[in-house]
Amino acid sequence: MRLGVAGPVGTGKSSLIATLCRELSGELAMAVVTNDIYTDEDARFLRSAGVLPGERIRAVETGACPHTAIRDDITANLDAVEDMEEDFAPLDLVLVESGGDNLTATFSPALIDAQIFCLDVAGGGDVARKGGPGIGRADLLIVNKSDLAPYVGVDVERMVADAERARDGRPVLALSRTDEPSVKALCDWVRGVIEAHRSGAHTPQDPGPMAPHSHGPEDDGGHGHGHGHGHGH
Repeated sequence: MRLGVAGPVGTGKSSLIATLCRELSGELAMAVVTNDIYTDEDARFLRSAGVLPGERIRAVETGACPHTAIRDDITANLDAVEDMEEDFAPLDLVLVESGGDNLTATFSPALIDAQIFCLDVAGGGDVARKGGPGIGRADLLIVNKSDLAPYVGVDVERMVADAERARDGRPVLALSRTDEPSVKALCDWVRGVIEAHRSGAHTPQDPGPMAPHSHGPEDDGGHGHGHGHGHGH
């Protein structure tokens, strides 16, 4: 299975991937493809963390908008993933990390089978209410660095509740790499998606160009409005 991890700069995508590799590499055959515009910084971070053998972590230097490389012209990423699958067959899981983008970043379903969208509490407690295709319809939304919430004045429970409203019941997880129950919940979710993928019960979804979003708590009590032109509107 190919699992994409997208989200804005600094939300902890590389740390999330490192956590998954550290927790799951003993039971799953894994590989990672990272994306940066002009460097291999994320790949070097993961290699230095020692979470996988270095040859199982490869970098794509997009040279342009990270969104383009994971959605519009996926050739470089698709080649990298397929090379990994050939070189280290059989693999159970390939993680593809987007370069830091914005709230519009989503993966093409031609590249990945499921996707995680990553926010963090330091980005502000209101971010989840702003909507966007990743927030609205990724397979899992992560509210990362929950342990930092007291230091940045964010109510994690409220942020998660806002996210759940924006996602119409799709799963949301408050995560800290130092919080064992949240790490276990993340790993269990990944295991569940892999199982569904293997059984044919999981279908890759395209989040589309827009998603329901709210203009703030003054709008109908903070409920989202469907301004999208994608699926289901």
